[in-house]
Amino acid sequence: MERSHLVTGAALFMAGAMGVAAAQGTAPAAMAAKPVFMSPQWATQLCTAWNRTPQLTKGLGGGWAQNTGAKRYKIITLSDSICKVSAPIELKIAPKNGLAECIYGGALTATSLDYSHDYSMWATTANWMDMGSPMTAMMFGRLNFKGPKLEAMRNMGPFGGFLHLVPTVPASFKYCPPKGPGLPN
Repeated sequence: MERSHLVTGAALFMAGAMGVAAAQGTAPAAMAAKPVFMSPQWATQLCTAWNRTPQLTKGLGGGWAQNTGAKRYKIITLSDSICKVSAPIELKIAPKNGLAECIYGGALTATSLDYSHDYSMWATTANWMDMGSPMTAMMFGRLNFKGPKLEAMRNMGPFGGFLHLVPTVPASFKYCPPKGPGLPN
């Protein structure tokens, strides 16, 4: 048999084995597709990561989480400024049992934000991956931000923890998330 037929046969065998493993739910974790960075699926994973981070849940569980207005949760929208046609993603953070709990991570649902309670943050992919300290990031324009600035400054430690959490959530960077509606200015 020619070498090319052996290679093709081996590739087909591996593809078939991987397909069976995936169908049986036994595929290795490395084979699982990573969600696109800043996509709704990625936001769901970011929400889960938030809830597993005591610096955020406990650190923001007091006054920060309570400052929600009538809707009883905060909205944080995030976007990659490289992907100009992609909708921002959304996190909803609510006070629960003294903690700041992420109750939603996904596609943008808000039609407007109240910047006395809510936040919008945007940066390039490279800056999201290597933000540094929050103060330095904002001072040098690596992070763009709308929201209650004094509140953010009072919570700089947890805020920095959030910025450092973003690059730890597994993601694909092959393309921008699907198009969608953005927030009005």
